[in-house]
Amino acid sequence: MIWCVEDDSSIRDIEVYALTSTGFEAKGFEDGDSFWNALQTEQPDLVVLDVMLPGKDGVTLLKMMKASQDFCEIPVIMATAKGSEYDKIQSLDLGADDYLVKPFGIMEMVSRIKAVLRRCKPSKECKSFKMDGLVLNPDEHTVTIDGERISLTYKEYELLHLFLSQPGIAFTREQLLVSVWNTEYMGETRTVDMHIRTLRQKLGDYGHMIETVRNVGYRLEAKHDK
Repeated sequence: MIWCVEDDSSIRDIEVYALTSTGFEAKGFEDGDSFWNALQTEQPDLVVLDVMLPGKDGVTLLKMMKASQDFCEIPVIMATAKGSEYDKIQSLDLGADDYLVKPFGIMEMVSRIKAVLRRCKPSKECKSFKMDGLVLNPDEHTVTIDGERISLTYKEYELLHLFLSQPGIAFTREQLLVSVWNTEYMGETRTVDMHIRTLRQKLGDYGHMIETVRNVGYRLEAKHDK
């Protein structure tokens, strides 16, 4: 369950609709008091928390959550005003897991939520991802091909982890930038293409499993024939 705390009803409705349409359960709150009261009886998997709220603002609520033994482990993504660097720094220093700068794209929000949820899962939930002779082990942070370990950079590893965790799903370059680099799309996607190229090379015979989807981006083909 994802909770969206946003006083603008039109933005809040769009957030909840986007999340439910992509497979999440979602609930919206118009102010900090209703959100805080709901926390006393139910806990979400993640909170998208606007900084500017009537009554208790987002930063105050974040402080209260992180000071509470019951709520301190709930992941929080802060929504900050464009150009408000202080809000971003303050939120991260107080324990926020990520931030979104308004106005943000809905797909960016969904991608950032997925990325934070992946990072915040307990290690005991980690499992190996295997496709034919290609194996990625998150606990050991290793990748092997037919039993032989290969060396990947951190970003190459994160790209492969994302692809193997969602085989067959086509990701745009913009989504990959958000999910792997945790950066906003600024019109430059060559970084993604360069990392895909080197990742394919290192995967050898398995490299062509990462397919280019014309006018979209990339996906990992679910089946592979050596």
